[in-house]
Amino acid sequence: MQQLLTLLSQPNQPDCLYNALRDALAERVGHKLLTLLCVDGTTMTRVYSTRPDVYPVSAPKPMGPTAWGEQVLQKKEPFLGTNMDAIRWAFFDHELIASLGLGSAITVPVVYNDKSLGSMNLLHEEHFYRPEHLELAMPYAPLLIPAFLEPLRPDRL
Repeated sequence: MQQLLTLLSQPNQPDCLYNALRDALAERVGHKLLTLLCVDGTTMTRVYSTRPDVYPVSAPKPMGPTAWGEQVLQKKEPFLGTNMDAIRWAFFDHELIASLGLGSAITVPVVYNDKSLGSMNLLHEEHFYRPEHLELAMPYAPLLIPAFLEPLRPDRL
């Protein structure tokens, strides 16, 4: 964790941080897919993906209301989905997720000053994730705050 904190002062952000976070989460928690989503109001942007062939970094797009969005982005509570039933409940693209051999997910909200800035999303095979994986993943989300705040700075608009 200390190494990741040190990276925040280095150049080439946020890519430097995103890549180091990818590696740290792979080692500590495990994932077959990692995506990072920034949210500004009702607009969502995927800013990082370990599978850009199927989950590309994208331009901002409107986000409609969902139960997952209410839990993670509105209530600022993490999501742990251990099987395909939970994946179907949470994600409209559950068929694509299943086609990739994925069936469990952890989503941790990135929150600053009581505002949801986005989410850190890890996916793995069905039944891989358990509550202890969620506990391991949660401390990493705050590291994304500077990167997720950067596009919101008034001088960058």
